Amino acid sequence: MFSPLTRRILTVNVVALAILGGGLLYLGEYRRNLIDAEIKSLGVQAQMFAAALGEGAVVADNPSGQQLASEIADQIVRRLVETTGTRARLFRRNGTLVADSMRLLGRGRSVRVEELPPPEENAGGESGVLTAALDIYDRLMRRLSGQEALQVYTEKSRQSADDYPEVMDAIAGEVVATMRSAGGDHLVLSVAVPVQRYKHVLGALMLTRGSEDIDAAVLEVRVDILKIFAIALAVTVLLSIYLAGTIARPIRRLAAAAERVRHDHGRTQSIPDFKGRNDEIGDLAESLGEMTKALWIRMDAIESFAADVAHEIKNPLTSLRSAVETTARLKDPEQQRKLMAIIQEDVGRLDRLISDISNASRLDAELSRTETEPVDVGAMLATLVDIHQATNEGGASIRLENVSTGAEPLMVEGIESRLAQVFRNILANASSFAPKDSVITITTSRENGWIVTDIDDDGPGLPEGKEENIFERFYSERPDTEKFGTHSGLGLSISQQIVSALDGQLSASNRTGADGSVLGARFTIRLPVS
Repeated sequence: MFSPLTRRILTVNVVALAILGGGLLYLGEYRRNLIDAEIKSLGVQAQMFAAALGEGAVVADNPSGQQLASEIADQIVRRLVETTGTRARLFRRNGTLVADSMRLLGRGRSVRVEELPPPEENAGGESGVLTAALDIYDRLMRRLSGQEALQVYTEKSRQSADDYPEVMDAIAGEVVATMRSAGGDHLVLSVAVPVQRYKHVLGALMLTRGSEDIDAAVLEVRVDILKIFAIALAVTVLLSIYLAGTIARPIRRLAAAAERVRHDHGRTQSIPDFKGRNDEIGDLAESLGEMTKALWIRMDAIESFAADVAHEIKNPLTSLRSAVETTARLKDPEQQRKLMAIIQEDVGRLDRLISDISNASRLDAELSRTETEPVDVGAMLATLVDIHQATNEGGASIRLENVSTGAEPLMVEGIESRLAQVFRNILANASSFAPKDSVITITTSRENGWIVTDIDDDGPGLPEGKEENIFERFYSERPDTEKFGTHSGLGLSISQQIVSALDGQLSASNRTGADGSVLGARFTIRLPVS
């Protein structure tokens, strides 16, 4: 009925609520506080009753002593407990029972008086079932918490002080409270105090009371908690279903769309658009859509690259094949030497082409695996200029200018070896077009969070309308004086790929004079400041 995610959310919420509700339903501390208060109240009543008995229920049988009068004590005991809901038992010092508010004592016999519970409690029903269930729950919680079991309250037909340890302690002059089990979760609370006359202990009074009022108060609180728990559980379940639906349904849609895109060969499927959701689901949908587009662009690039490679390799192979076939038929040594030179040039061209293709094919993987690090562009360009000047043989010279203010280094986040490759490729391209004895100018500056490097040459400039095409793979627009096949046409393409991977920009344009004439080419490299 529900998705796995919905079931997990529901399970977590229900378990959390059940643990919280279970802890509240036990209410062990609350019940103990009520019991302590009841015992204190019972002790105060017992002290008052004992004082009244010591004053009004004592007679002197002989001049040497005093003792409790049975008839007077019985009447006083009944009157005292009539409105308190407690049971009072009065014992003489020798342990015999003098008065019991729940028994009518006579010569040789007694009649027990017992108050019956209200009819609705005897009838059972929902209240009885709930009480029984809570009793079982309480016993289980007490067992789990390691509470000791209470002594079960028993009552003999002929009672004496020996039956109740607290009474014996009261006859000895102490005030003692005891708690016993009356079956189930019900308790019998008792307090025994000495009955004294002029500091002379004549007997002991024991007051007892059941825990019915306490149990009723705890039950009332539990019922209220159960009502609140039921409402909270219902609200939690409904909210869980709603929230899980708002999460699970979009995720299922995204998963189904991703599966369709994986098996789609015509690119007719797409990732659902959740731009209206300003949350993680919307971000996930946007990321999946961008990832899908990036994969399709990469697949197109791979297909285009494979086609370009096949085309570029086919040309020298065709030339090489023709030269080999022709060489086999020629008899003239001079012509054979010329064809062998062509074959060597084609082999060299193939070697350079395959090397550049190999570097280009490995570039993506290397850029994705290699960690970037701070690179000082100024120091790198200075080193490249020194190397060029040391190896330059009659070509254009290079001048490095820094128009940035301050002495801070020009630091960018990048891959040092690959950035050096970019600058070498562009400088080599500029050197091949620049006239001899001219100057190639490198200018570095800071512009709004970018390190900008301009490389200017005095060559013929870029063909009109070809400013973007020169960065395409295998595009070659070389000087007429340069031997054919010297360059593969991958240098600028690789350079742009590296700069783009470092979140930079590589562009080319022509420098023009005031009259609109072309003064040379300018390559601009923009890299973000680290």
